[in-house]
Amino acid sequence: MAKLVINEEKTKGTIAPEIYGHFSEHLGRCIYEGMYVGEHSDIPNVNGMRTDVVEALKEIKIPVLRWPGGCFADEYHWKDGIGPKETRKKMINTHWGGVVEDNSFGTHEYFELCRQLGCKTYVNGNLGSGTVREMSEWAEYMTFNGVSPMADLRKANGHEEPWTVDYFGVGNENWGCGGNMRPSYYADEYRRYQTYVRNYDPKKPIQKICCGANVDDYAWTRGVLETAFDHTPPEFHGFMDGLSLHYYVHPEGWEIKGSATEFDEEVWYKTLKKALYMDTLIERHGNIMDEFDPEKKIAMIVDEWGCWFTVEPGTNPGFLYQQNTMRDALVAGITLNIFNKHCDRVKMANLAQIVNVLQSVILTEGASMVKTPTYHVFHMYRDHQGAELLESTLTGVGETGTGEWQVPEVTESVSRDADGVITVTLNNLSVSDKKDIDICFAAGEGERSVREASILTGEMKQHNTFAEPDCVTERAFEGYRVSGDKVCVTLPPCSVVRLRIEQ
Repeated sequence: MAKLVINEEKTKGTIAPEIYGHFSEHLGRCIYEGMYVGEHSDIPNVNGMRTDVVEALKEIKIPVLRWPGGCFADEYHWKDGIGPKETRKKMINTHWGGVVEDNSFGTHEYFELCRQLGCKTYVNGNLGSGTVREMSEWAEYMTFNGVSPMADLRKANGHEEPWTVDYFGVGNENWGCGGNMRPSYYADEYRRYQTYVRNYDPKKPIQKICCGANVDDYAWTRGVLETAFDHTPPEFHGFMDGLSLHYYVHPEGWEIKGSATEFDEEVWYKTLKKALYMDTLIERHGNIMDEFDPEKKIAMIVDEWGCWFTVEPGTNPGFLYQQNTMRDALVAGITLNIFNKHCDRVKMANLAQIVNVLQSVILTEGASMVKTPTYHVFHMYRDHQGAELLESTLTGVGETGTGEWQVPEVTESVSRDADGVITVTLNNLSVSDKKDIDICFAAGEGERSVREASILTGEMKQHNTFAEPDCVTERAFEGYRVSGDKVCVTLPPCSVVRLRIEQ
């Protein structure tokens, strides 16, 4: 019999809510049509933001939203997106689809969206094609509460009070689309640019994020940190608060990628195996970070992750629009469990991307909206946000898969919230086999009860469409029984399960 043993007396850290963050880029229909439709749209909106999308995102307790990119960030010039919309500059989005970007969604609109969502802000600055002065003035425009050229410009554009910038990314993917830089060169540029991202309000310091590695480029991580730590300020905290990491799951490789909806069991297991590689990446990059920062003051920020498949047939290849099946749901469950278990180093993660792009939680088509299987996983996992990670050990679990693509039968993570309620999230990675698990407690004292239990399950290719929006949805879970201080669970194949247990 498989057992999940939970040690309530040993906490492993606090799961930062920002681990459940999201990423929005000026890419395809993520912002335009996805979240922003404009004040004069027939689609219900508040100040141009889609009411249905905002309300759905609030249900999953969205903690932080990264913007404006992505590759787009390093060609974005913020002054093009302020002032009267009819006079804002138009440009060609050379990265994504070659379409016209009219800049109708800019700084003011982003902060209005975050206000409606009630989430923290993560602004990504332009190091690749922008200047130090441009980045410095943007920080001043957004956050300075006083008399200055940029503060006065903000007030003239209709916003008297400054905003709060919680996180600021100093460039994006500068090893690639952000300038094709070498690690030492980027690190020197990072040192220079971040100097002028001023903390105008000491009570609300901006956390500065340094561009980290792509996948397993450990030389980048080491090279950036070696240069960054050479002649550093006496107090390193505040000079660099986070180092990013990007990893996308491509089951058939970068060039081919593979279909989002047409795949067999071998590709199912291949995809999940590649999702599990996130654990290795965090461990290995984390080991390098530990050499320079053993106290873990610098957070690992996985600000782009998720599945990247071939676009849906008939759509603009540059828009990266793809469907979302139970396979995506399991990738989300696996990855979030991994982040939870590394909460001592991983302090933020941003799924790519929030609406209509890659592994999105929401799809829109005109006035219609669909919640994807990935959305439901984020809803099921929301109680982990801000909770204490508990030590948990899974035994009696083997592997499942085909050929070389073997994966654990089950993955899990366990946390306890401020009210003492324990959240257990379990993933059955098998396409065809159920799995029985006894949830036990190391202390073994007192009868347990299940306050809530829910499940997301279905056939591996099942997904939601605008014609059938609830084909795959979170439902009440009844496949458990309480036996004293044990909870005995039967996990159906291809499922994500959440239990809220109390004593």
